[in-house]
Amino acid sequence: MMPKHCFLGFLISFFLTGVAGTQSTHESLKPQRVQFQSRNFHNILQWQPGRALTGNSSVYFVQYKIYGQRQWKNKEDCWGTQELFCDLTSETSDIQEPYYGRVRAASAGSYSEWSMTPRFTPWWETKIDPPVVNITQVNGSLLVILHAPNLPYRYQKEKNVSIEDYYELLYRVFIINNSLEKEQKVYEGAHRVVEIEALTPHSSYCVVAEIYQPMLDRRSQRSEERCVEIP
Repeated sequence: MMPKHCFLGFLISFFLTGVAGTQSTHESLKPQRVQFQSRNFHNILQWQPGRALTGNSSVYFVQYKIYGQRQWKNKEDCWGTQELFCDLTSETSDIQEPYYGRVRAASAGSYSEWSMTPRFTPWWETKIDPPVVNITQVNGSLLVILHAPNLPYRYQKEKNVSIEDYYELLYRVFIINNSLEKEQKVYEGAHRVVEIEALTPHSSYCVVAEIYQPMLDRRSQRSEERCVEIP
């Protein structure tokens, strides 16, 4: 017969091993790299599977809240999702507010702990796409027309809402003389229609543009090139 102290030691060891194993399982299921990715106020919560998860065997549960609130809110469309992202644009539409999101995973009846994002404020952190550029030849000059990036549908339902309503934006326009392989900045300002004059006849030019946000000292990527032959 096993001595009482040995049996007690066995139970304690079994219990501790079980608890440690459960904690290890929960930790290995925990979603990784949970963060917001935001472009033009289109705010997507993204994450990576936990270390123990492969394939589509797991589901995820998403919650969000405004900084300072105690109560988390469920995102119903992402409650039990198999995706690795969740669109929280509508839930984070007050762009001056700081938000948090969090995600937990479930697999084979086990649930992970919650994994939370850093604080996220859309106005500070959203990235602005480059402008869309159109060019037209007018009497040997180029007329450059710049279009600001589109906002998500939620903002488009409000009339005349533009990304320019949220930031001071400056447009930078560059022209590239393909014959000389030379680039020159020809404009920086708030106007979205720019005329480029004094172009060399029988030459090929390309135009690109970017957006600059002075308050944040941040610029967008450059637009696609628009090219033309000057007769």
